[in-house]
Amino acid sequence: MAAAHALALADAGRRVLVVSTDPAHSLGDALETPLTDAPALIAPNLWAAEPDADAAVRRRIAQVAEDARRAVPREVMPAVHRHLDQAGASPGMAESALADLLVDRMEEVGRRWDHLVVDSAPTGHLLRLLHLPALLTPWVVGLTRQRERARRAEALADIVGGGDDEADDPLLERLHARRRRLERASARLREDAAVTLVTLPRRMVLAETGRAVDQLTEAGFRLTPVIVNQIPEGTAGPDNADALALTEERFAHLGVVRVPLQDAEPTGPDRLRRLVRFLGAAPGR
Repeated sequence: MAAAHALALADAGRRVLVVSTDPAHSLGDALETPLTDAPALIAPNLWAAEPDADAAVRRRIAQVAEDARRAVPREVMPAVHRHLDQAGASPGMAESALADLLVDRMEEVGRRWDHLVVDSAPTGHLLRLLHLPALLTPWVVGLTRQRERARRAEALADIVGGGDDEADDPLLERLHARRRRLERASARLREDAAVTLVTLPRRMVLAETGRAVDQLTEAGFRLTPVIVNQIPEGTAGPDNADALALTEERFAHLGVVRVPLQDAEPTGPDRLRRLVRFLGAAPGR
């Protein structure tokens, strides 16, 4: 659906970047184009990328190590490297690095792109990703305060010892810059972004989608009509009919878009364009 939506926007003359945050990466398959970290032009007005979260973690660790090398005594660096090695393998590090990559792309919207379309993994991953900028901000603020206290102690020691207390602190500068970026991203996600949830006509999947709608609404995100995908022809059987009726009732306040089960995998520009006609007015067009 993300690929189809992005293609529709590009066909309408918008400059669009579509990226996948799903570790299983199927965006390249949908577009029938091998993708990498770097945005690639794959059709007029349409760029696509599949960020490598592990590579992003390695880049971040290398940057922190370089900042530390310029800011802390040489004898402390072995401990810094040990800490960074442990941090690189910690839970949530890949998601945090991926959030940084998305913030980078968000900051290019309005300059390099007109729209950023994100193909997310299932619901839990999406919720964590959308909340990460707001969740990381207090953590960065805490690190900044710790570093400021350390700098004040270092400055006092420099004064007593006759050293230079005016030296730049790249770690502190980077923490301040990251806090500002995260605050901007968190605000922009709520002011400018729209979330489109894609579900299936099955009771358990619909229940999960309903919980996601409640959580996203409570967090202040704007939602578009819910897309119910892969609906069998004729809604084959009472279970599907009941599920669709439940869908219309549960998401009446948002609206529901029905997409029938396709006779072939919707891959490649031609099939994706056929899929677009079921979506009606694409969000953000």
